[in-house]
Amino acid sequence: MNKSKLGKTELEVSQLSLGGLFVAGGDGQIDSAIDTVNKAYELGINYIDTAPGYGKSEEVMGRIFKTTGTPSILSTKVGGDPETFEAQNPDVIKASIENSLTVMGVDHFEIFMVHEPERPGHFDWWTDMQKVEGPVLDVLLDYKRQGIIKHLGLGGTCTTEMAHLVRSGKFDVVLTAFNYSLLYREAEDTVIKAAKENGLGIIVGSPLQQGGFAKKYDAVYDDSVYWLHPARRQQLLDLYALSDDIKMSLPEMAIRFVLSNHDVHTVLMGARTVSEIEENVAAVAKGDLPSDVMARLDEIASRVPFRPYEEPNGLGSRLGNPGGYKGPGSLNY
Repeated sequence: MNKSKLGKTELEVSQLSLGGLFVAGGDGQIDSAIDTVNKAYELGINYIDTAPGYGKSEEVMGRIFKTTGTPSILSTKVGGDPETFEAQNPDVIKASIENSLTVMGVDHFEIFMVHEPERPGHFDWWTDMQKVEGPVLDVLLDYKRQGIIKHLGLGGTCTTEMAHLVRSGKFDVVLTAFNYSLLYREAEDTVIKAAKENGLGIIVGSPLQQGGFAKKYDAVYDDSVYWLHPARRQQLLDLYALSDDIKMSLPEMAIRFVLSNHDVHTVLMGARTVSEIEENVAAVAKGDLPSDVMARLDEIASRVPFRPYEEPNGLGSRLGNPGGYKGPGSLNY
């Protein structure tokens, strides 16, 4: 698999990388997860990303690494349960870092990110958001001086705020999720543009919108998703038609679309199984999408340039169970 230099770091990262949220889904899947990570290594994937906010992912990853070894590039994030985590408390921040080191059985991280740095409703990291100052940065820089953290990163979803943080010049890598994919382009002229201008490594997460582009959903055809904006529904129908027309699966199209933007250094996949790893690697091997396909995708995406406010991030789980979504602000959002 091709690799590229991750922004201004010295790291050479594979085009495709592995997100730890789903592969480390739980204790009962440990054998399958070991096989999946080994297959990823075998096929040239050298970067795994996780976070303490991803349930038991760090703990399970630590168990997997005892068998597979750690990847060349490992990243996690500072944080925890947003309802109880004290983001302004240096001791709590240090404890989060130390716990990540312990449960994953490592003595350093190539990348350590501030999790959701742009969403004070989740983590109120900054004493001054304009100047990008706060105890989290002081603690992370101390660990960087010790060599325990090699590079500082940002991992978030709100593009305008993330672009501001990127422009601060205080970070080396940015992970932007849910906002650069087949029909979601908000990151293109905000966080990705700012990251390129400032030399940051660019990681795109959730190219399938957490399953939204994993398959064609029956609910889109029969108009049962009452909460989905009509223009978005038509976009999905047109996307499905394009997939049929060019005889390319949605997952392949989604991954190849992101990597057709050469400003992106790697795309995080949420593969759970060996077969999904193999399918995604095979898609990457086919290279950029043809220009005529990119043009058709651009035309479809341009019809809804910004996400309707009532639309959930995890589109796949909602389309799979359209009656389970209760709208913005609900526990199911």
